[in-house]
Amino acid sequence: MGSSKLRQIGGLWALALLGSALLVAAGRHWPDPLPPRLDLVWSLVVLPPLVLGVWLLVGWRLPDTDDVADDGGESLRGTESVPKEPPFPQER
Repeated sequence: MGSSKLRQIGGLWALALLGSALLVAAGRHWPDPLPPRLDLVWSLVVLPPLVLGVWLLVGWRLPDTDDVADDGGESLRGTESVPKEPPFPQER
């Protein structure tokens, strides 16, 4: 794993730790439980999966037609590694 990847993971962990510390501090400052609001609960339950689904659909790309064969959709790039002759001599 490269150092840039480790730096990204470390930054994400630090951000999560900071968010956790802020939630603990807010819980100590305002110890009374929040009254449940139905609109807030539903938005927290429905919006994240909806946003993730839209993000995946927007980023979804179909393969180029030049890279796909017409017989079953197999990639043309992977055919170079397939041997043209059988690996063992056939008996006659």
